[in-house]
Amino acid sequence: QVHLVESGGGLVQAGASLRLSCAASERTFGNYAMGWFRQAPGNEREFVAAISFHGANTYYADAVKGRFTISRDDAKNTVDLQMNSLKPEDTAVYSCAAAQFSPWTATQSLRESSIYTSWGQGTQVTVSS
Repeated sequence: QVHLVESGGGLVQAGASLRLSCAASERTFGNYAMGWFRQAPGNEREFVAAISFHGANTYYADAVKGRFTISRDDAKNTVDLQMNSLKPEDTAVYSCAAAQFSPWTATQSLRESSIYTSWGQGTQVTVSS
């Protein structure tokens, strides 16, 4: 299991930007696909963005495409989520997650929360209108 700690959440107005960061305690960080998920009160957890092992590919939910950017720095064991043009509907607890490379995970969709075995505690993002 990888220990994940998110930071960077907060309260902002609609149209503002925030940058979330997730720090991982894993020296072989590059062997993990990383994802960001969010959960708003009363809603199920939903996929936001993911980046593949060593950053070869990125994936986004339709709701955030063009506004959010996921990136990783394997030297620093971090994955960031740059969120621009925030909307009130982006309000949620954002969590990062890690999925270790394996022959099985390599064939799975990074949009599926079930493939991730390590999760952070989450950071609150609140966007006011």
